[in-house]
Amino acid sequence: MSYQISKGILSLYISGNYQNQDLPEDFFAKIKNAEINLIEIDAENLKSWDSSFLVMLRELYRKANSQNIRIRGKNFPSGVQELINLSLTVKPAEEKSIYIKEGFLESFGGWCENIYKIFLKGCAFVFENLKTFFLACVKIKKPVSRHVDFLFALQECGPNALPIVFLISFMVGLILAFVGAIQLQTFGAQVYVASLVTIGMTRIMGAIMVGIIMAGRTGASFAATIGTMQVNEEVDALQTMGIKTEEFLVWPRMAAIVISMPLLTMFADFAGILGGAVVGIFALDIPSSEFFKYAYNAWFLRHFLVGLFHSVVFGFIIALAGCYFGINCGRNADSVGKSTTNAVVYGIVWMIVATGIITFLLQRVGI
Repeated sequence: MSYQISKGILSLYISGNYQNQDLPEDFFAKIKNAEINLIEIDAENLKSWDSSFLVMLRELYRKANSQNIRIRGKNFPSGVQELINLSLTVKPAEEKSIYIKEGFLESFGGWCENIYKIFLKGCAFVFENLKTFFLACVKIKKPVSRHVDFLFALQECGPNALPIVFLISFMVGLILAFVGAIQLQTFGAQVYVASLVTIGMTRIMGAIMVGIIMAGRTGASFAATIGTMQVNEEVDALQTMGIKTEEFLVWPRMAAIVISMPLLTMFADFAGILGGAVVGIFALDIPSSEFFKYAYNAWFLRHFLVGLFHSVVFGFIIALAGCYFGINCGRNADSVGKSTTNAVVYGIVWMIVATGIITFLLQRVGI
């Protein structure tokens, strides 16, 4: 490597084999002292080179640019000039987001607007799926779904849920009997524990306990299953093929749980009365014939039908909550967990809200 300086122009000649070499230590000092305004690099006689050649050129270009010296290269090997230009390309500065603190009214208004949009989205989802469900029930429009999906969901919502429903309902009936006996024993009327347990379980407690169990068991399962399909882009594939998610994914699950809930509620009523009978017979010394006599006299069809109506409403709520959060799940594992949690929480909350509304309306009409 040789160079010469003439009239503010530095001519650098590179020839032979350029490997494991570097510029002389005093090279840039001489450039500065000689007041160079142009550097010409000629590699016409270069025979072989390695990465040190590129490093040298990059350093030379960088120093020249920093001192506002023009630089020009010629006869470079193929691709060398492109690599040098690429290495000298300045990355665009990243735009820094400027955080502007919003006032109370702006924050509150944004929160209200977000809640309003979520509410409209949820209402649209509920309307579309309820319309699909009832059109399928009256056979106006057959949904695009697989029969095996419905049977699988029915098995999960029905027979597989019987053990936990029986255990919880039995314990609830037992607790109702103990709580009622505390007051009734004061008046010597502990025999009416049978009436208390029967009315409580058939009218509301059986349906509520089944609803809570199914929200935590089946609603979470719906959200996790559909949410995983969303993560794996299976829902996108269905939409690409023109298959409606409310027909293929939601309808079989909604139909299965709506059919299962009244049957599970009747089973829960029986289990709760049985739990109360255990307390009444073995703890309160009520003869079994007397207990079941009062239980039979307290069993009214209107209470039983009210409980079944609650269970059907709860079935819709659980299915809609689970499928809604599953379909609107994000694209990662953490989103599946959040969707599952939201399905359970919102399902239980809306069941309690529905219970309050139904109870108020039934009280107004005298049922």
